[in-house]
Amino acid sequence: MNTSHTYPMIAKTMAELEDVLAEELIGIGAENVEIGTRMVSFTGDKALMYKANIHCRTALRILKPILTFKAENADEVYDEVKKMNWDEYLSIDKTFAVDSVVYSHVFTHSKFVAYRVKDAIADYFMEKYGKRPSVSVSNPDLVFNIHITHKTCTLSLDSSGESLHKRGYRVAQTEAPLNEVLAAGMILKSGWRGESTFIDPMCGSGTLLIEAAMIALGIPPGIHRKHFAFENWNDFDEGLFSEIYNDDSGARDFPYRIIGSDISPKAVAVAEKNIRNAGLKNYIDLEVKSIQQYTKAPQPPGVLMTNPPYGERIKVDDIEELYATIGERLKHVFIGYRAYILSYKKECFDKIGLKAGKRFPLFNGQLECEMREYEIFSGKRKEQKKKYIHKSKNDKAFGKKINPKR
Repeated sequence: MNTSHTYPMIAKTMAELEDVLAEELIGIGAENVEIGTRMVSFTGDKALMYKANIHCRTALRILKPILTFKAENADEVYDEVKKMNWDEYLSIDKTFAVDSVVYSHVFTHSKFVAYRVKDAIADYFMEKYGKRPSVSVSNPDLVFNIHITHKTCTLSLDSSGESLHKRGYRVAQTEAPLNEVLAAGMILKSGWRGESTFIDPMCGSGTLLIEAAMIALGIPPGIHRKHFAFENWNDFDEGLFSEIYNDDSGARDFPYRIIGSDISPKAVAVAEKNIRNAGLKNYIDLEVKSIQQYTKAPQPPGVLMTNPPYGERIKVDDIEELYATIGERLKHVFIGYRAYILSYKKECFDKIGLKAGKRFPLFNGQLECEMREYEIFSGKRKEQKKKYIHKSKNDKAFGKKINPKR
């Protein structure tokens, strides 16, 4: 199989992380990178598709489009899909599933569209062989994705399978764990690549700590995954995949510490399990400790990043006091640090009592949030701010032109 043949692909992501994902894709050699809504399109070969699944920290899944057509109803979708040579992708002894995403006033029921695609594939085999491949919802061999915008339909092979945010290192979790893709996106947006100490004083299940350690050490996010959907494809190249999977040329030394704490002993125990499972216990220090108990910070410069409670499960009075304490500790303890706080309530940020620099809109689940950056100076704000220089090899992507998709 010629792996140098290139074709268009789509990387799905969370809203507001498209720019970071585009930079990641350019960093691994993707071409024709264009930013869309919750997705980035690009071209590359089979090796790049494997790399994108293993290396892209802010990708949710990598799709390979196999058919694009116009349709005005579900029957037309059925007809177009049935014309495909399905023997190229599927056989009667394999199972499959169809996901659907529909943004259209013409097609109002996305599940019905998915059913018609399934019918078309099944009928193709039934008419040709008298048998049909089975549909499996839980663990299919192949997953197809039908995406409809207005009347334009794109049918793709899902090369990832389970969402790529499921890294494989999480063995336990707290009540509301931070999504791994969001955590990586927060860190990458901050510009931190491992050039200083990293602290999360309200670490929960440890997601920010683990993602930070993997970024600092150059460990690919997909290294702990048990399986990718492309391993079931007819053209799967095991030798090529093994070569990419085992390539540790991006590994880096990290001479600083990653420090996590939480007021909850249960949360710290959960974080400890996840960190150990990720093989990172030698790089991350953990302790049971509240934000109020921080009286001294490691030598600056450093980065503090955290996702405090938003007030969904504890009283408002306590929330306001918590955010006021965060601001007070930042001002008096973390001098010389850059701090990044994720929240969705303006009143929470107001209670911090510090002037934010950059503001990054983000989504935590369905909540429209913001990550605000605070540069903590002693005395007056210096006129000249130090610019952080990205030392990572992956940062050669920064500054390259990316075409926004219209």
